[in-house]
Amino acid sequence: MEHMGFLSLIPPLVAVILAIVSKNVVIALFSGVFAGVLFLVGGNPLAATTGTIGDYLFPQLTDSYNAAVLILLFFIGGFVALMEKSGGGAALANASAKYIKTRANAQVSAWFGGIIIFFSDLGTPLIVGPVFEKIFDKVKLSREKLAWIIDSTASPVAVLVPFIGWGVYIMGLIRAEFDKLGIADSEFSTLVQVIPFQFYAILTVFLVPLIAFTKLDFGPMAKAENRVRQTGQLYWPESKPLRKAEEMNEYTTSSRAILIWLPLLVLFTTLFGLLISKGFPVTPVPGSEFRVALSTAYLFAAITIVILMLVHKVKKFGEIIDIYTSGMSKMVYVATTLVLAWALGKVIGEMGTAAFIVEVTKGNVPAFIIPAILFVVGAFMALASGTSWGTFAIMLPIAIPMAVALDAHLLVCIGAVLSGGIFGDHCSPISDTTILSSTGAGADHIDHVKTQFPYALLNALVALVGFVVAGATGSVFTLVLTIVLLVIVVFVLSKRMKKADQVEVSAS
Repeated sequence: MEHMGFLSLIPPLVAVILAIVSKNVVIALFSGVFAGVLFLVGGNPLAATTGTIGDYLFPQLTDSYNAAVLILLFFIGGFVALMEKSGGGAALANASAKYIKTRANAQVSAWFGGIIIFFSDLGTPLIVGPVFEKIFDKVKLSREKLAWIIDSTASPVAVLVPFIGWGVYIMGLIRAEFDKLGIADSEFSTLVQVIPFQFYAILTVFLVPLIAFTKLDFGPMAKAENRVRQTGQLYWPESKPLRKAEEMNEYTTSSRAILIWLPLLVLFTTLFGLLISKGFPVTPVPGSEFRVALSTAYLFAAITIVILMLVHKVKKFGEIIDIYTSGMSKMVYVATTLVLAWALGKVIGEMGTAAFIVEVTKGNVPAFIIPAILFVVGAFMALASGTSWGTFAIMLPIAIPMAVALDAHLLVCIGAVLSGGIFGDHCSPISDTTILSSTGAGADHIDHVKTQFPYALLNALVALVGFVVAGATGSVFTLVLTIVLLVIVVFVLSKRMKKADQVEVSAS
């Protein structure tokens, strides 16, 4: 496989390092793209500049998938803005306050809300975040904790559902490799059988209620939680949240909780009504038709909010339209970030970054260790590039033939690639879902990345153990082992931290 050697690692490294140092994702991504193009054109700065714009940025807007995602994003932006301005979130928070009185209940409620919106990893952060931010503020939970919860129920949940856009995309990759290898197995049944081996995604979803009930916080997240509990400050002094939620108190007298739950009901009804007409759930719905259905659902849900705002005299019609369009315009920054992330993925693909990583990691190794290697390589690629889908596209065509040729457990290898891609995407500061989770929670993006990483790393280490065991046994019961191991680690950490706190209190 062709690649540019170590040079192929420079663009993603530049992007990741600059994202952390400069705290500006747009600058980091553009710099990563430019650095890669500079190598591709032989070091000519002018050619690299024109090439970056004409060959790597412009084409992202002409790609049908990218265009559909951007349009969907604008629909979501307008919908979320109406939810914020309608005051329905504040009204719902006030109505739910008597039921959500504890920090644990608030966390589990947000977690459950994220699972309900399983159909859209992009929609989850921008719906759940604005609805729960006021509840989190009231019970003194940090915005970083909210961002972690909605990020943990975005792509980690979506990748476990075989009949939405994620599943359709992955099944297409699997089918292509099965055809090349002469494997007659159904790609749908294969993906369903892979679900128990998606250790990272399952552990990530499971960890949220576990942390909530054990009251365990560690690393930067513990500092963020202490900040909110002790000082009431939502942000660190140097924080720059991607979206600062506006005060909704002025709307609570005229607004009602129905301005939240009814539009969401319309959204669900429209979405599943359109999908059922396409054969869902018996027949998998193509990703393009799913995105059309989802965009339509968001539009109908927005129309519902508009009508309710007029009925309850929350705003005048002209003001409502201004709110909707301003919400769409607020997504320009996020859309710019996504376009740059896609461009970076194209650059590292042409430089052969994945081919280089695979070449330096593969060798004469036991078959049972291959899933663990695929998990680590996939995790690094997704972390560096910020894209799980790009990682799947590069790694599955390598992992499936490798598993067959070396007699490794095929389902475990596929699960390892998916888990590695989700872990890297979950932690990467240039990932679209990570960015949207910061946006939805109204948190500083780098603060979200810093506080989430220790939790993600814990899940990844347990998942790595699982892939070693599953690689040797091929047993679906390995999932039970990973969950038990995660519970043990969390409880041990919880006891140690409580003892440390007691020592600190007694010393003071």
